[in-house]
This record gives sequence, C-alpha cells and structure tokens, in this order.
Amino acid sequence: MTPPRESRFRRALFVSLAGLEAGMIGALLLLGWLGVAAKWHRRSFWAPENLMASVFYGADAIRGGFSSRTVSGLALYLLLYSVLGALFAFAVQARLPRFRTALLGVLFALSWYYLSFQVLWRTVAPLITRLHIEAPTIWGHVIYGAMLGRFPVYFALGEKEQSEAPPAGSEADG
Repeated sequence: MTPPRESRFRRALFVSLAGLEAGMIGALLLLGWLGVAAKWHRRSFWAPENLMASVFYGADAIRGGFSSRTVSGLALYLLLYSVLGALFAFAVQARLPRFRTALLGVLFALSWYYLSFQVLWRTVAPLITRLHIEAPTIWGHVIYGAMLGRFPVYFALGEKEQSEAPPAGSEADG
C-alpha cells in the first residue's frame, strides 16, 4: 500500500530540510577549510568570501581582509551550498546505505565544483576562477560532499523529534 500524498510530501519536505541543514554545515566547514588554506598560502582568511563577493561588486570586492562586501560573498556561499544540499537530499531521499550516500555526496560536490568553477563562474564572475586556489578548493568540496552524505542522520533526528512530540491541538500545547 502506498502512503497518502500528504505523507509523501511531508517526507520530501523533511528530507529537503535535512539536506538544507547538511548543506549549511558542509558550507561552514568548506569555508573554514578554505580560510585556513588561504592563510597557508599567505592570503587573507576571508579571500574565498571576497572572491565570491566579486559576483556583486567585481574587482572592488577583492580586499586583504574582512569588509562589508565580504558579508555578501559569505551569504552567497551559504545560500548556494545550503540549497544544493536540499536538492541533493531531495534527489537521494535517504534510499541508499549511509556510506554510499556519503560517496554520492562527494561525487555530487566535486561535480558541482567542476561545473561551477569551469563553466558558471567563468562567465558570471571570472575573477573567481582566476584567483581561487584550486587544490584546497577541490578538497573543500570533498569535505562539503562528505557532510552532504550525512543528511540521513539529520533526517532521522527530525523523525525522532516528530514522533516524540505531542500531537497538535493536544492538552500539552497548553
């Protein structure tokens, strides 16, 4: 017997939210890694975010440290990579074993890296493709993809919380 339509919609929504969470955590780890790698290459910790801010501000966003323009690059990273996490989770739907989901997440993240840095950013914001440090960015995407593969953990936690919550409209809502 197939579950009702509302139940499938609800499951897809919760899976997407778990992917959003995994994408946000992965993006934060990616940015942390890119910041550390930038320092190793004697650049500003905020260089990756400043490069992403060049989407909005062009060459004026490229600065040596944190500025108000850095916030837009940081926001773009977090928004874009969180949405990618939700899309990934929606597509996979926690149907695979966790190790395979993690491998698929890494493959998805590396595919996104090559698509975005070799095609998308080359036309939208060429400074990003010219000035990013390739090897750490690739490894950062591996980290991001591994975190994407953890979305079933967040989904299971959400399901557990839902099953423990009292039903809506009960006396516990008080």
